[in-house]
Amino acid sequence: MTGTFRLRSPAETWYEPALSVVVASAVPNLLLYSLDRLDLVMYTMAGSLCALYGHNLPYARRAHTVVRVVLGMVAGLAVALLTAASTDSTAVLIAVGAILAAVQKTFCDATRIGPPGNVIFSFVSSAALFAPQDLGEVPGHLALALAAGALSWLITVGPALWRREGPERRAAARALDASAAYAAAPGHRTRHAAAAAVQAAWQSLLATGRPTPVRQRLERLVVHAERALATISAADGSRGADPEQLVRWAARTRGRGPVPSPPPAPGTVDQLFGIDAERARLRNRRGRREARARFLRALAPGSPVLPIAFRTLAGCALAGCLSSAVGVGRPYWAIVTAAAVYQPNVTQSWSRALQRVFGNLVGVLVFAAVIPVARLSPLALVLCVLCFNFAAEALITRNYWLGSVAVTPMALLILEFAGSHPAWELIRDRTLDTLVGAAAGLLALFAVPNRRAGGRVEKALAATGEARERAERLLAEPAADPPALETARRRLISSLVELRDASDIAAGEWWQRALPEEDMLAAERAGHRTLAATARRQALTTLPPANGAV
Repeated sequence: MTGTFRLRSPAETWYEPALSVVVASAVPNLLLYSLDRLDLVMYTMAGSLCALYGHNLPYARRAHTVVRVVLGMVAGLAVALLTAASTDSTAVLIAVGAILAAVQKTFCDATRIGPPGNVIFSFVSSAALFAPQDLGEVPGHLALALAAGALSWLITVGPALWRREGPERRAAARALDASAAYAAAPGHRTRHAAAAAVQAAWQSLLATGRPTPVRQRLERLVVHAERALATISAADGSRGADPEQLVRWAARTRGRGPVPSPPPAPGTVDQLFGIDAERARLRNRRGRREARARFLRALAPGSPVLPIAFRTLAGCALAGCLSSAVGVGRPYWAIVTAAAVYQPNVTQSWSRALQRVFGNLVGVLVFAAVIPVARLSPLALVLCVLCFNFAAEALITRNYWLGSVAVTPMALLILEFAGSHPAWELIRDRTLDTLVGAAAGLLALFAVPNRRAGGRVEKALAATGEARERAERLLAEPAADPPALETARRRLISSLVELRDASDIAAGEWWQRALPEEDMLAAERAGHRTLAATARRQALTTLPPANGAV
């Protein structure tokens, strides 16, 4: 319980989604206020909430991601509005809400879209399902959501005009910090954290467009972080870069000044030559086909994503039915609560359920204190919603329950745009929905076991073994092709990160066969030894600069 409710340090860029969603909401809200049409805020809010996504991605990827988020949000809203306009059957509305929540969860997990994940999609579509709707008004409401989504897109990609490499700089700085932490205190967890941070940095840098001088300096910094990780993992226990130097580079990389230009690490020319080849591979047609194939595999039968989707479907349907049975007129919040419970495994889902319930119950008390102020005038209501919008994103990185304290009154105040409701009724319904939704979500959590989590570990073990054998075959060649060696090394790093993630998820599931812990540990140790050998091999190889890599 202590770990579940403990407050963490705020995220490095907590202010970016907080400010983005406030600006994306303030513009349409104030415009509707000036037109005396605050009853339409629910539809513009669907597009405004898209500004929460993509803030950890490079701007090129962020632009594509937010477009897909907007289209997915509008599609879910369209299904919800058409259903609400076509039927008054609560059972049908609950069924459609549960199906939408399961589909949204599946696609968010398959694409690894990142926070805030599927919860925002489920919140928008479930709320729209239980709002009175006229079929002739649906196109106009969808147009409002799409316009607000376009504004969200402009706000999320706008900072590229004055800080083009900001996300890549932060990713490189995190890799340097993680490698410094591992260099200062070598251990199993710090090694995995460093490997994951380095992998994320390379994904950020390789996903961008043509390499610029700033990105090339960032690549050299990540090479230093990777060299520190590889040399400490070597069998002789030798140390690479000084941890304090890595921390200093990280601080300067995060700043607004020029990116530091470190001296070349051993093998830098060789490695950067391979990095250019890897970037070209990822951006050609074959690389795009491989990305699509990975997405389709995540949706195919046997995927570990599907049991979580079935949990979401069962839990949301059960939550909606129970909420309706206890007398809640619009049980959308129970559906949203159940959808929010589901995390990668049972352990994390149990913690999320506790955080959700506690945060919502405290949030209801906050709403009771704020509602008299919000009802002073329509402008006061708009400003209260904007304040809670900012507070939710500013606090949620400290702990999920703390963010829920702000989300709950914000969601209740949004209902006030369509008309005033008795405060005691809103408080009662929200409390019942929270308790029923969390209970139903946990019941479905244990009723639908994820037996495929262990299978994911076995596949990750096999992939790690194949990647290590490929790298070792290239190391055995007297004159290995540098791009091929770099590609093999990068795939080995990716497979090691996937193996650790798969084992952590499987360890938190119930009703599992015993995990091959000894095999996993041996595979990780052997993989990191191979990475260290690859680093030494690249350090001994000298190549002339190619393709503008240096």
